[in-house]
Amino acid sequence: MENRGDDAPDRAGLDTGRSAERLAPSLLALTPAQTERAIERLGGRAFHARSLRRHVIQEGRILPEQWTDLSARLRQALMERLPPVAGEETDRRTARDGTVKFLTRFAPSAAAEGVPARQGGAVETVHIPSHRDVGTATLCVSTQVGCPVRCPFCASGRDGLVRGLQGHEILEQYVRGRAIGPLGRSVVMGIGEPLLAYPALAFALEAVRSEMGLGARRITVSTVGFPDRLRQLAPTRPGFQLAISLHSPDDEQRSELVPLMRGVPVEEVLQAGDHWFRETGREVTYEYVLLGGTNDSDGHARRLAERLSRRRATVNLIPYNPVEGDNYRRPAPEHVARFQSLLEERGIVATVRWSRGLEADAACGQLRRRGN
Repeated sequence: MENRGDDAPDRAGLDTGRSAERLAPSLLALTPAQTERAIERLGGRAFHARSLRRHVIQEGRILPEQWTDLSARLRQALMERLPPVAGEETDRRTARDGTVKFLTRFAPSAAAEGVPARQGGAVETVHIPSHRDVGTATLCVSTQVGCPVRCPFCASGRDGLVRGLQGHEILEQYVRGRAIGPLGRSVVMGIGEPLLAYPALAFALEAVRSEMGLGARRITVSTVGFPDRLRQLAPTRPGFQLAISLHSPDDEQRSELVPLMRGVPVEEVLQAGDHWFRETGREVTYEYVLLGGTNDSDGHARRLAERLSRRRATVNLIPYNPVEGDNYRRPAPEHVARFQSLLEERGIVATVRWSRGLEADAACGQLRRRGN
């Protein structure tokens, strides 16, 4: 027999009108308190709201038939007036190593009172099985449709920026990732520049920490490192680890590899990282994509080590992942090992991250929005 839960509110006047407007783009656009008020408008009770958020956010259950402790009438009203998600998964690819990449497409929205119309768009998200925490995965999340940084070795920014994602659209990626399996970590390293979508990201991460259960040390946000934004953000002690995409120790070359940061000296970015460490107590990770014959010489390693000497930081070396249509190449494993060794000889903590999901185009630098 179906467990209908407490359906007294349904009999007391559940609002199931099909012609009524939605209460929000999706459940994920609401805070817990707002969800309670929305459920009450539908004739439910506060505990129904808590149960619904547990199903959707904590457990990744987005199908109404999975909410067996809610009545059929309330589930119907929710799907019509407050659906669990706003997007649609339109593509999924699985690599041999178990990495899953999925595409979520969001529909455009019409203008409403006080709310401008919004373009649609699609983003890719990657679910990577963990070697460290067996049975869980790392989720790589996007923050924008397209990317304004336009690094020439990365597929994400080839068509520039369309728009930033809203908070519920970022959170939906986590929910869809959780539906695949338990999450142990998150990296905000997908499509887009997170600091340019920060209010929306902060909204999503609040739910990820408080309701999904991922602590601050298990969430890493990757940015190209806008110094002013980092200095403003650091005193708030945001709940995540920081990674800054550096890619070169030299000002001129970094301007070529990270075009949006043209004119911002590398030293200024590093000083903002120092400020972050002083304010938050958390070391910064500097990400460095190794491009064969471009930024992986012994001289680059020595200059990078000199830049980072006497700084509390770690370098994450990422061998380039092939992107169709560009002229870069991946360095040989022995060349990567030498670059790492040169850093370590000079006292720099350096790790190598060979990306997974290559044959599914799910590796670092390969994500793209695939049109609107």
